[in-house]
Amino acid sequence: MSISLSTASLPVFAKFLGNLRHILSKAQADVAARGYDEQALVQYRLSPDMLPFKTQICIACDAAKLCAARITGLDAPKYDNTENTLAELITRVDNTLAWLKTVPAGALDGLEAKEVSFPVGKTGTRTMSAEDYVKTWALPNLFFHITTAYAILRHNGVALGKSDFLVGAA
Repeated sequence: MSISLSTASLPVFAKFLGNLRHILSKAQADVAARGYDEQALVQYRLSPDMLPFKTQICIACDAAKLCAARITGLDAPKYDNTENTLAELITRVDNTLAWLKTVPAGALDGLEAKEVSFPVGKTGTRTMSAEDYVKTWALPNLFFHITTAYAILRHNGVALGKSDFLVGAA
């Protein structure tokens, strides 16, 4: 079987967003078990110039849904980025996963050479082929923000291991 744009993106987005949901659930359990305010996690930053945990989750979701939307021309759901609890962040992941399930593989396949333009930073724009966008931008962006969220949780004592990141709930 040859690899296609849909097989290189949609199942990977679904798998790792599912794993993200899993680590968010473990964070909820940790908050309940240790009895602290979940805002300690939701607002946490590894460094003063980094985005907070909640934004890492939002960007991970956006990386997946916007990739699929930009390549296919489908309208991705728009979120207000108002999530302020772990439960709301889990709902954000769930909603993104639900929308990704509606993206037909055929809408992506064959568009590898399509030029995709997208915003970068506050004022920039970048253009690349859909294949390069998936391989060198969207997937690395997804992994970066999920890894950062994982690191924030680990730093704050949530009992996570490598298998939580790679396997999820299994």
